[in-house]
Amino acid sequence: MLDTNIISDMVRNPEGAAAGRATAVPTDELCTSAIVASELRYGLRKKGAVSLARRVEAVLEEITILPYDPPVSFAYAQTRDVLERKGQPIGYTDLFIAAHALSLDLTLVTANVREFSRVEGLKVENWLEPES
Repeated sequence: MLDTNIISDMVRNPEGAAAGRATAVPTDELCTSAIVASELRYGLRKKGAVSLARRVEAVLEEITILPYDPPVSFAYAQTRDVLERKGQPIGYTDLFIAAHALSLDLTLVTANVREFSRVEGLKVENWLEPES
């Protein structure tokens, strides 16, 4: 599951690391959350950049946008409770994205590894870092 910052990088740097890694993954395995698509589209609306909007929508058309279904709400509730009890909350939007990936047992591809690594059981990769 691709996070907002990864898709943004793919749009800004079509020859960059994230875009290169995405081409190595079968198209049917690439996805993002409806929450991420919402964030991207809000940013586009706020900026009013038509050419950027076309590029973002072109990338979104190539990947599956997964709906936020009711089971995700249980993962969200549990994850938020655990993080708040530990005194280690993360941003609300990131929490929705983490819960979505966690509920579907998907790896979240993000540049925000520090924040998402607080979510127990969430698999995280950063495609902006060199492969090891």
